[in-house]
Amino acid sequence: MSKIKLKLFFIALFLSLFSIGFKCQAQKITQSQKEFLITDYASKADGKTLNTIAIQKAIDDAFKNKGGRVVFPKGRFLSGSIILKSNVTLFFEEGAVLLGSTNPKDYINMAFEGRPDSPKKDDNSQMALILAHKANNIALKGKGTIDGQGLQLALNIDSLHHAGSTVDPKYTLRRNRPNETMRPKLFRFSQCNTVVVEGLKAGESSCWGLSFELCTNLTLNNLTIVNRSYWNNDGIDITDCKNVKVINCDINAADDGICLKSYYPGNYNDSVYIANCTIRSSASAIKFGTASFGGFKNIIIKDIKVYDTFRSAIAIESVDGAVIENIDVSNILAVNTGNAIFIRLGNRSGDKPGSIKNVSIKNIKVQVPFDRPDSNYDLRGPEVDFFHNPFPSSIVGLKGYAVENVVLENIEINYPGRASKGMAYVPLNRLAQVPETAKDYPEFSMFGELPAYGFYIRHVNGIIFKNIKLTLDDSDFRPAFVFDDAQNVKMDKIVFPIEKHKQIIFKDVILSLLEDQLLEHKMDIK
Repeated sequence: MSKIKLKLFFIALFLSLFSIGFKCQAQKITQSQKEFLITDYASKADGKTLNTIAIQKAIDDAFKNKGGRVVFPKGRFLSGSIILKSNVTLFFEEGAVLLGSTNPKDYINMAFEGRPDSPKKDDNSQMALILAHKANNIALKGKGTIDGQGLQLALNIDSLHHAGSTVDPKYTLRRNRPNETMRPKLFRFSQCNTVVVEGLKAGESSCWGLSFELCTNLTLNNLTIVNRSYWNNDGIDITDCKNVKVINCDINAADDGICLKSYYPGNYNDSVYIANCTIRSSASAIKFGTASFGGFKNIIIKDIKVYDTFRSAIAIESVDGAVIENIDVSNILAVNTGNAIFIRLGNRSGDKPGSIKNVSIKNIKVQVPFDRPDSNYDLRGPEVDFFHNPFPSSIVGLKGYAVENVVLENIEINYPGRASKGMAYVPLNRLAQVPETAKDYPEFSMFGELPAYGFYIRHVNGIIFKNIKLTLDDSDFRPAFVFDDAQNVKMDKIVFPIEKHKQIIFKDVILSLLEDQLLEHKMDIK
């Protein structure tokens, strides 16, 4: 058994054992609890009366009772920020709707004292409709809806800025909108232990959707998330959390669908299991980063359906020094998606780069269109400011800091072809003109036009391609594979359209093993 397979075996074993712990935690939360009906606290279900004080009083009483279930009956309940506390469950009956206030003054900018410091402070709002800090054994359940009313809230924040009432010092003039730090999220949970969110419909925030940081034992199950009201509308953000399960969720997001972030050096997202989810996104479906200061370890992602997604089906990025290792991705089906796979080791800070190693991606099928996948969206991802042909998947490290030990197996990608040298062209004798862009924001389009249509590989040590099928709807003048500065390359059972030109290009490749039938399609260049 290879080192990668052995490590992934132990990851799977750990997570299967840990799932037993999740069941115990869920049982603990669902034990018989005293109920606190919010209408007994004078909450009004008219969608107009601000119920913040009444709902918070119900939560506080449940907390003083050493636990309880705060019940939202059928109706529309308007509220500003509420703070969830230990041993309290928010239960939403069918037809219950919690509406976020559209008045920015109804939201708390929480201090989260005792939290480690982060170098990145430019985009992480401390406000939310539902807040929790150092709360244990908490849950949100039921068949109701949490609606942030984010568009009107964001527009009101914008109006207050221009009126000079509440000025945003980070206001984005070029994009004509308030910074994320001025816009409340839907959830903002920090340093909590044993959290369960299941069965609900949630979304329409003015910023990120469901945001969790530095939490342990987190379960998100059977959620329907539609977060498409405004910019930066991620679906789920998980930051430096441990022992996480995200399962059976349907996510439709104007930004990244499920985003793993790392804001706190010395902390990691560790032991994360994401499975059986459907994702539509105006950015990437599942993404590691962009904030990547600590790391991502022991992550399993499987059984994911992606559709109408502007950027990547899976994006794995370390650009702030993060350590990424032991990542297992399998069984991904993506249609009408702008890019299949993007793996990037960069160095935005200028300090020593992090690392990416031991990544397994298997059983992937992706269809990449010629046109924008999100052309029918109200909020569309930003287009690049240069001409280009359809982008390949790319796995790119830095010179002297290679991406290590990547296995790609049982992968089928359908590309549109129709590349034109008149649109953009990187000749094979000028591969050096592809920029390193070490400090740039990581994205599959970050290098500009690329010289391959299928896979572009640069600064990689240890990569296996096995049972790979590339298809084209129309011809493409570029080769299927370009390797530039790669070591320990193995290719077996590779299928691609046969063209007159060579399909596998090697530049500065050391130690390669290709099956015999591929040798006639390979060309070495200097």
